[in-house]
Amino acid sequence: MNVLMPYETVYLLKPDLTEDALLKIVEQYQGILVERGAKNITIENRGRRHLKYPIKRVKDGVYIQMNYEANGEVISLIEKSMKINDAILRYMTTVNR
Repeated sequence: MNVLMPYETVYLLKPDLTEDALLKIVEQYQGILVERGAKNITIENRGRRHLKYPIKRVKDGVYIQMNYEANGEVISLIEKSMKINDAILRYMTTVNR
């Protein structure tokens, strides 16, 4: 049985990305969600913010928030992809109950 749970994934992108590159990354992860059968997908650009402490010598970042309903396999796939993407500084997925 394929149970869909509500998730929220927030990821932090490097600030030196062009608008086109940023949009391409957002569309890439939205595409993965759609391909894998996620429902009620909402994506919000939370904007560029100054970080409390540097991450990989970067002091600012662009926050992207994705809310969706999916199964656990989708989460592992997205997080594996984010781990190897050099443009992503950090990511975190939580279950919204």
